[in-house]
Amino acid sequence: MTEHGLLRPDDPAPFTGLNADGRAELLLICDHADQAVPASLGRLGLDDAVLARHIGWDIGAASVTRLLAERLGAPAVLSGYSRLVIDCNRALDDPTSIPTISDGHVVPGNQELSAEDKRVRADACFWPYHRAIEAQLERALALGTAPAVISIHSFTPQMQGLDRPWHIGILWENDPRLPVPLMAALSAQGGLVVGDNEPYSARDPEGFTLRHHAIPRGLPHVLIELRQDEIATAAGAARFAGHLEAALAPILADPLLYRPAIYL
Repeated sequence: MTEHGLLRPDDPAPFTGLNADGRAELLLICDHADQAVPASLGRLGLDDAVLARHIGWDIGAASVTRLLAERLGAPAVLSGYSRLVIDCNRALDDPTSIPTISDGHVVPGNQELSAEDKRVRADACFWPYHRAIEAQLERALALGTAPAVISIHSFTPQMQGLDRPWHIGILWENDPRLPVPLMAALSAQGGLVVGDNEPYSARDPEGFTLRHHAIPRGLPHVLIELRQDEIATAAGAARFAGHLEAALAPILADPLLYRPAIYL
């Protein structure tokens, strides 16, 4: 095991960094990129089919993030472990940080964890990911740029028996610089149902990553939700990466975007 007491040498890394020297004034992040579980946790008592479902990761989100990083020439940071091990987009004191039950599935390996158990998971899987984001942003700021931050997620086509008609949801709180023109550009493409703070709202304080990294620095930012049935295949991920690339390119080309500003 490592010094964290959780990860073994043959376990995956807690994050993946791409295009660290990318020229784009942009950082792509993916909080729920993988369904991996450290070997020492015994797959949390769940079978592979359950971990492969939406409760284990954001299906298709990593594929879209990787494609956008390549097409836009942007650096990216992707999480390395399942959101059931620890959710990288939840504050550590949030009850859903390490869920004991998710969408009706009891998670045996998350029952009755001690404070030390939770700390070990955070040290091994949560903080390395966030330190990687921090390092990439600080590197850009030191070079005199204020990069945009785009967080890629995905959502299920149905939840609690209700259909979700949106193909893409744009989640934002107070800063309109990226989300407002992005919604307009995506809607103008035709054939896409674009949600404004749907199927979730960024004005709900559950999200951690953008609140922790982008908002305090005054960086333009947005969280993009993509419907999982649209991006679950390689072809679908490529199609929606194309939609996003076309919509984002002119927005990201505007130098006025890259001025730090705090929106209250």
